[in-house]
Formats: sequence, structure tokens, C-alpha cells
Amino acid sequence: MKKLAPLFLLLAIGLVSCHHPRPRTVSHPVVHKNANLELYADSVTLELLPIKGTYVSLYKGAQVVVAEFAIHAGDSVDSVWVKVAHSQDVQGWLREGELTAAFVPINDISQFIHLFSNLYMACFVAVVALFIAVYLFRTSRRKQIRMVGLNDIDSIYPLLLCLLIAVAATLYESVQLFDRQTWQEYFFNPTLSPLEASGTLSAFLLSLWLIVLVTLAAFDDIFSQLPSPSEAFFYVLGLLSACIFCYFFFILTTRYYVGYLFLAVTVLLFLQKAWKMNTCRYRCGCCGGKLKTKGLCPHCGAVNG
Repeated sequence: MKKLAPLFLLLAIGLVSCHHPRPRTVSHPVVHKNANLELYADSVTLELLPIKGTYVSLYKGAQVVVAEFAIHAGDSVDSVWVKVAHSQDVQGWLREGELTAAFVPINDISQFIHLFSNLYMACFVAVVALFIAVYLFRTSRRKQIRMVGLNDIDSIYPLLLCLLIAVAATLYESVQLFDRQTWQEYFFNPTLSPLEASGTLSAFLLSLWLIVLVTLAAFDDIFSQLPSPSEAFFYVLGLLSACIFCYFFFILTTRYYVGYLFLAVTVLLFLQKAWKMNTCRYRCGCCGGKLKTKGLCPHCGAVNG
């Protein structure tokens, strides 16, 4: 953990220097005034209030700015209406629910979230398919295969990364289950600082920062311990596949409330594995791998007397 100490220190300094979170008011609209949005739906219709029955349409790719809010207490669908302006001549009103379903904020964080939510499945399938193909190739060549959790390298960081992915997936799905309004507010008013969020969302953002730091440490150990770039590449593919499995597994199980139990079991298994890795008394004289007792090395097969 020593190599992560400077990174954790920089993270702590960055978080402390951020602003304190503003109190959240439930009655406040999700979208802020003067927010810049881009239309991702095929089209949307704006009503030209106060003249009822007159409309103007916007089409995919149109950019607007939030100009004004109004509360229509008699509207049983959505009492919050938002006025948006596409140009000086094209302005109109729509319900806030319709706006949040059709528009995406023009900022890097929201754009990334939107892109990831649309492409993550295809990317995940591609990574897993590539891993299976390389695995079968290496097996046919009868080469020794290093895999996280099985024939692992001498590092706790790959397993810790899988655990953090499980934690992040559980926290994300918890926000979707119990406080979806908070996630919607975050999507339209994003931040990278856990101190500017609250509750489960704050813990989720902190887990993302930890994932970045642990990923750097894991990659450093992978490429320094494995003898060739091809072995390191295959191990990274296996690690990514394991992370993808953890993500989907804990998203699905948390949706049915059993994910919390599985997460507790995963934490216990990780602590058990970490304890075993830190209690090895010997190292192999050939490959340097940790050994519990003298004798046959499980990593390279050499005999240590």
C-alpha cells in the first residue's frame, strides 16, 4: 500500500479544497437556470405559452438554454414547467419531466455518463469476447496462464480493484433504487468531488476515485511482475473481464436486494485472501513468488529447499 500513499494524499488535498455541498431543496427544479442542453431525442415540441395551442418543434442536435421556470399546480402530470430558448425567435415551454428525458447537459461529465449508458454493453461484450479468444489460443499453445483470483500475481491490487467495482456497482444501484431524484439532479448538475454530494452518491463518487488510484497501482504491479507484454496484456484482459462480471452481478443482485449480502461475503473473502498474501514467510528462489512453506513453487514449479 506504500505506493498508493502519495496518491491518497493528493486525493485528500483535492477533496478538502473543494466547496462544501449546498443544501438540497426538494422543491427546487432539477435543471438550473442558464443551463446549456442538447437534444438527443428525435424531436420535442415546445408550447408557446401564454398562447395555448401554438407549438414549435426542435429536432435532434438542437442546443437550448434554460431561461425560466413556472409552477402549474393544476397540472396532474408535472407541475414544473421549463422555458427553453433555442434562438431569439425559437423559445417555448415544456414539462420538466419531458425535458430531462429528451435533453443532455453540455458538459463533459454528463456527456460521458450519457455515452457510457448507451455503449457500455457493446464495449463489455467486446472485452469479454476478446478475453475468451485469447484464453483459448493460449490454452491451445499450452502456455501458463495467469488469472486474477486463480493463478494470480503477487499483488493485492487486482483483487482490490474487483472489490471496488462491486462496491461502486452496489452503491450506484442503491441510488437508483432509493433516491433516483438525487441521481437525476447529479446528472444535470454533475461534480467530481464527493464532498459536493451527499449520502450514497458521495460514497459512490469516492469509490470511483479509489478505482482510479487502485487501477494505476494494479497496472504497475502487472507490468512489473509478468515477464512479457503478451502475458501482461492477457492478464489485463482477464482482470477487465472479472471487473465486468462484478459490475453486472452486483447491479443485478442489488436490484433484488440480495446484493448487499453478496457484497458482505465478497469483502470477507477479500480480507481472507489479503491476510494469506501477507502471512507468507518464504519467497521462491527462481521467480520470487511468495510461499507459505518450502517446497514446490505454485507459480513457476521450481523446488525450494
